[in-house]
Amino acid sequence: MVASGAGPARRLPEGEPPPCVGTQLPACRGGQRERPAGAGHPHRASHGWGGGGLGPLTSACPPPPPPEEGSGGSYAWLWFPPHPLLWNRCGARSRCWAAGSEPVILLEAVFAVRSGGATGVVVKGLEDRNPISFRMEDKGEVKCIKFSLGNKILAVQRTLKSVDFLNFIPDSPQLEYTQECKTKNANILGFCWTSSTEIVFITDQGIEFYQVLPEKRSLKLLKNQSINVNWYMYCPESSVILLSTTVLGNVLQPFYFKSGTMSKLSKFEIELPAAPKSSKLSLSERDIAMATIYGQLYVLYLRHHSRTSNSTGAEVVLYHLPREGSCKKTHILKLNRTGKFALNVVDNLVVVHHQDTETSVIFDIKLKAEFDGSTTIHQFVLPPRSIQPYQIPVAGPASVTSQSPVPCKLYSSSWIVFQPDIIISASEGYLWSLQVKLEPVVNLLLDKGKLMDFLLQRKECKMVILSVCSQMLSEPERGSLSVIATVFDKLNHEYKKYLEAEQSYTLVVEAGLSRSNPLLKRPVRTQAVIDQSDMYTHVLSVFTEKKEAPHKFTIAVLMEYIRSLNQFQIAVQVKYLYAKYITSFHEITWSFRPVLVMCLSPLQYYLLDCKKLVLRRTFDFFLHSQHYLYELVIKTLVQHNLFYMLHQFLQYHVLSDSKPLACLLLSLESIYPPAHQLSLDMLKRLSTANDEIVEVLLSKHQVLAALRFIRGIGGHDSISARKFLDAAKQAEDDMLFYTIFRFFEQRNQRLRGNPSFTPGEHCEEHVTFFKQVFGEQALMKPTTF
Repeated sequence: MVASGAGPARRLPEGEPPPCVGTQLPACRGGQRERPAGAGHPHRASHGWGGGGLGPLTSACPPPPPPEEGSGGSYAWLWFPPHPLLWNRCGARSRCWAAGSEPVILLEAVFAVRSGGATGVVVKGLEDRNPISFRMEDKGEVKCIKFSLGNKILAVQRTLKSVDFLNFIPDSPQLEYTQECKTKNANILGFCWTSSTEIVFITDQGIEFYQVLPEKRSLKLLKNQSINVNWYMYCPESSVILLSTTVLGNVLQPFYFKSGTMSKLSKFEIELPAAPKSSKLSLSERDIAMATIYGQLYVLYLRHHSRTSNSTGAEVVLYHLPREGSCKKTHILKLNRTGKFALNVVDNLVVVHHQDTETSVIFDIKLKAEFDGSTTIHQFVLPPRSIQPYQIPVAGPASVTSQSPVPCKLYSSSWIVFQPDIIISASEGYLWSLQVKLEPVVNLLLDKGKLMDFLLQRKECKMVILSVCSQMLSEPERGSLSVIATVFDKLNHEYKKYLEAEQSYTLVVEAGLSRSNPLLKRPVRTQAVIDQSDMYTHVLSVFTEKKEAPHKFTIAVLMEYIRSLNQFQIAVQVKYLYAKYITSFHEITWSFRPVLVMCLSPLQYYLLDCKKLVLRRTFDFFLHSQHYLYELVIKTLVQHNLFYMLHQFLQYHVLSDSKPLACLLLSLESIYPPAHQLSLDMLKRLSTANDEIVEVLLSKHQVLAALRFIRGIGGHDSISARKFLDAAKQAEDDMLFYTIFRFFEQRNQRLRGNPSFTPGEHCEEHVTFFKQVFGEQALMKPTTF
């Protein structure tokens, strides 16, 4: 196998482990798929097993995990997806190259070249159903082969002095053209595509930045830089090339490429574990990797001997490489062991594989750790575990394939580890994308606060977090209220950050400033955003329905979540109630008319009685919302007859005022009469619920009280006469009806100079009723001046 990446490509003799080579995903331009899945593109370098020759583990190295705990299986938090990239293992007449594809889609590709390309070149990717196949003229041994972004141009290196190019553009002749390096007596160590038409040659004497002109079948030199180079590494995600310089090789010079420009960043020095005894190359690319972690570019250095005298284990040192400013050492990852290591970065986690014990550990640089004033020192988050065992299907005739799959040899010496998350088994012909499995982490990380800090940074975390929340509310893993409160606060902290970002974006868009800032993007709602709907649907409603916990604990949990929302100034979302057992809107009984007025969402009606249609007072009336947290609290209190507590929550405004909540209180009047007055008080405090207050009073046949209230707020000149006359007639009190009828006659006289009702007021029925009871002579006569 020969792999493209950092340093010259090398062919592996039979039986030898692969060299330290690697690839890295390029940045995806424009957020679109620029080439089919599986197309090749160069990566940055990665590692085989580093640290060879250091011998067995020291006494400080922990032994492999015991079999009963399981280094794999259900306890494994690292695993390989079931559909890896498979290719024929390289033989005497064929060679393979590893190359990369798009970073967003995380597809990797392998080039299989037979007889120098004369008998075929096949490019296969992880999710590539249609591999790219072509032939090219055999002009000698292929040292490196890479597609540009978009698969439009193929670059092939066969000599140390030049690179050949072949266009894959429709209606364009597939004729090769060659570019030699400009620097005299220089040898090409490798090349990197920085865009679909821009390429960098890395030589032992510097770098040369070219623009490829496919229509002219030529290259244009854009810029070059002379510098002695030992080896190089490329990170396409950040378009940064790292060059190893000086005799010891520990002075690294980064270059940044963007839109036809090349910028020289500040060089920095890697601290070697001890002063070298001779002037020879002391820093190998086997011990260096570049990775983007939490959106920042880091250089990772695998230091096999700690610089401190009290530590005998290896460590990974992280140098933060910013676009502007100097590179600084920021993190140290303590491995507490020696031997052969390899690095991956998966889901912003640094994964360190240890070949001797066949285990892996992970580090999360965002978790709190020891800080010595300049550097944060991290221990691994979880105990060492092996990657989940992988079974290789048996290939062959039908009679053979019925046999059981063969276990794959993990942590094999034939493994090549590519950045960020690719592992190739050269002996088996497999390419995997390593992934983190979060479910086992829940049982391995017992500190719920630290567990939440860890999970909230992962991509696929939502359902695992909700599962953790459910577990800590149920036996036998029920947590204390302090732990539950801590978890709620961490969730709502992320929730608040998203709401603020969304609000800021909305304000900018509404102000029309988004046009002047094309880089402005709507905040992405990650799975770490656990909103009230998620908590209600998956955790709190299920928790209250199980009725396993004591009711006081249940209420305390609900109030803790509401407290957390209030602490982060997140409004408790209340949607208008959804009546489940309403039979008819037109013939509904008067006692529930105010409830219907406030229920603005769709109503479902069911026929309960062919003559009389009524509203059932049940709690199903309000439990169809996405997140009725207040309603959930009230339901629990009422179910356990804790009306005194409900009264206190309302009096001291623990439950915020709202129309739906007042509506809910009205429905509780039959079992808790003070709820009626509590509802009126809440509506009065809102200052925007005058119509609702009138409806409530009318429903209780308190027509005069409703009229006095509406006069008190100055709305009596615009109210509907028919509504009040309807209520007075329903009360079956003739004198009350007379009083209300006379009031509106006087209003008509004052406003229009005539006491009669207009046709638009639809009061003909009530005028007829008035005449029948009191006689036509009782009608008010127009007053003339």
